[in-house]
Amino acid sequence: MKHIGIVACSAEGAALCYRAICQQALELVGKSDHPRITLDSIPLVDWMPAFEAEDLDGLAAIMLDSARLLAAAGADLLVCPDNSAHLAWEQVQAATPRPWLHIAEVVGAEAVRGGHRRVGVLGTRFTMDGPVYPDTLAAMGIEAVIPPLADREVVDRIIFSELIDGVVTDESRRAYQDVIGGLRDRGCTAVALACTEIPLLLGPEDSPVPTLDSTRLLAGAALRETMS
Repeated sequence: MKHIGIVACSAEGAALCYRAICQQALELVGKSDHPRITLDSIPLVDWMPAFEAEDLDGLAAIMLDSARLLAAAGADLLVCPDNSAHLAWEQVQAATPRPWLHIAEVVGAEAVRGGHRRVGVLGTRFTMDGPVYPDTLAAMGIEAVIPPLADREVVDRIIFSELIDGVVTDESRRAYQDVIGGLRDRGCTAVALACTEIPLLLGPEDSPVPTLDSTRLLAGAALRETMS
């Protein structure tokens, strides 16, 4: 099996991705078996200035720093379990030492399999206000629907004040359910959990519409790629 390299951004999202790969390997590979996995974690505090300044070259430099370390460690395939980081996808691809999987493409492929043509998108403000999901899903014939501003502020606040630190509350779960209900009312038949920490808060049973869990979908795609 190929060696997976995880370019970590937030600790919680990266840890969930690692765990999801190992859990899915129980069925696809076998008990106590999974591909070799190496994770590199540059602290989130080093990422945030680039995000805040919309500095895609700076963001790519951080991702490529991890990519080179992971390549030197023997990784054959790279993933970044952070949706917002994919804003710098073109810059990263221009200089990457190893191939990557694109998290929004993986989510879009699952939406296509499910027959969804109008998908709500929840994530950080960088993801919800950015082009990653609208552009990626549009290329697959899917419309990405973003919550209104007030809802976007709620979703983003909960991510950065709670979820990236592993804090999960019933109040925040209800707030997300209300946001998803609004997306359902606008015709969305599924919602992309396009922040890798959101699955800590919201499971499929908690949502008014089917969820597209970007963390576990990326983990599964990486696992299948290692076995190809």
